[in-house]
Amino acid sequence: MPNPHLVFHHLGLAVRRPREATIFLSNLGYQLGETVFDSRQNVNLQMGTHATEPTVEIIWPGDTPGPLEGMLQRHLAGLVYHICYVTDDLTAALAEFENAGLRVVCVSPPKPAPLFGGCPVSFYNVIGIGLMEILE
Repeated sequence: MPNPHLVFHHLGLAVRRPREATIFLSNLGYQLGETVFDSRQNVNLQMGTHATEPTVEIIWPGDTPGPLEGMLQRHLAGLVYHICYVTDDLTAALAEFENAGLRVVCVSPPKPAPLFGGCPVSFYNVIGIGLMEILE
């Protein structure tokens, strides 16, 4: 049964530098928004939207080491590393996964996200699946 508390929002693409990612997405017809620096996560962020394709968030490191360092050392070319959903009820959304038999571990509790107007975002490792961001 589908989780009624989650709606797809975007895919997260981690890169060392944004140049190639912006050229790639622009070539596919994406419109790119302004770059936003998130000091809480020490990352730069830029959303790419498309009329018919999924939204893509480009994420690259700030000037000092941050949460992307280890991942980008293992994946030099970058990678799609998270999927983001919007929720109307975080507690209920997480409970739905547990009721379905999935193990979900919080890796970053809710905190205001500058890219999304200060709305809280949190990150979860869905064991056996990967990283999920939830935007409230």
